[in-house]
Amino acid sequence: MMPGRMNPRQMQQMMKRLGINVKEINNVEEIIIRTDSKEYIFDNAEVTIMDAQGQKTYQITGRPRIVDRQKAEEKEEGIPQSDIDLVSEQTGKSKEQAEKALKETNGDIAEAILKLTEK
Repeated sequence: MMPGRMNPRQMQQMMKRLGINVKEINNVEEIIIRTDSKEYIFDNAEVTIMDAQGQKTYQITGRPRIVDRQKAEEKEEGIPQSDIDLVSEQTGKSKEQAEKALKETNGDIAEAILKLTEK
């Protein structure tokens, strides 16, 4: 019988006989994969762990935001005050709320303004 045609119960039994255990991690908020030049940021991803005879494999399902590492590091140094002022003025929100929105959107002014005006 082909694995694609097995019912889920048969598949679970076969995996158990082979020593394979699959478990989902619930409530994952964020996963970041860093390379020397990019960051792959998964928000609200689904993560599954497959333990096959002591060897664990993690499977991530979701759509990442891909960020250039150099730009991300520049943004970590701080949000320019002029950006905070602009977002605050455009939305009528406090400077603290504007700064928080800019940090959450990686310094994207337009996205921060949209985020604050949607609330």
